[in-house]
Amino acid sequence: MEWCRKIKHVALDMDGTIYMGSTLFPYTHKFLDTLTRNGITYSFLTNNPTKSHKDYLLKLERLGIKATDEQMYTSSLATIDYIKQHYPKAKRLFTLGTPSMQEEFVKAGFELCADDAASRPDLLVVAFDTTLVYSRLCRAAWWASKPEIPYIATNPDWVCPTDEETILVDCGSLQKCIEGATKRKADVVIGKPNPNMLYCIRDKYGLKSDEIAMVGDRIYTDVATAQNAGSLGVLVLSGETTLETALANDPNPDLTALNIEVFGQLLEKSRKI
Repeated sequence: MEWCRKIKHVALDMDGTIYMGSTLFPYTHKFLDTLTRNGITYSFLTNNPTKSHKDYLLKLERLGIKATDEQMYTSSLATIDYIKQHYPKAKRLFTLGTPSMQEEFVKAGFELCADDAASRPDLLVVAFDTTLVYSRLCRAAWWASKPEIPYIATNPDWVCPTDEETILVDCGSLQKCIEGATKRKADVVIGKPNPNMLYCIRDKYGLKSDEIAMVGDRIYTDVATAQNAGSLGVLVLSGETTLETALANDPNPDLTALNIEVFGQLLEKSRKI
């Protein structure tokens, strides 16, 4: 409760936390109202790079949530920031990713290479790709087999949460496929649990790390991001992770709640003690 009382900003995972697939959880609006009423700002962080941040804002709007550009940070944007910081001369990219994600990179000034051995990239980017074409996966593996070409992945997730009766194979699984074919792992994996996304929020809002809570349904991304950044890691059981998994994990999440509504109640109560 003492740590909850410190919280001035909540970084929210999306799928499995505020909605599942295309269904908004019935308590999400109430939770956001609780944050606003208590003077707590919030932002939306997602490891899912299949949509541009504009597309995510439109999705939130369709679900009845109005958010600004500043409140949305995706692993695509974090990857773009990382490339510009660490590989400032890189202009040509070969990407595995959806058209929406690729548009984000084009708008950031990058040129996307064709699926052609003659179209050599400066850098390889592998993302969660729901439009995956087998030949492009093979081409990505080909460029990954070239050690002189930097290889960056947008996120480590094995699967994407869904309310459909299927398994959505995510970026971590694609990385494993490429690793099996080439014996090479990504040089760096952006997105949660990399703490840089939370560091950006910390610096933008002028906060201390322990004044931020990262809330999500996964220990190995959401909670780990918070713990890596020195922030409060809140696990909600509304998505991928079960209570049994949470209790068995080492280290445990800093706080485990049934859902964001329960966490909101804790935040409110902490301010009355």
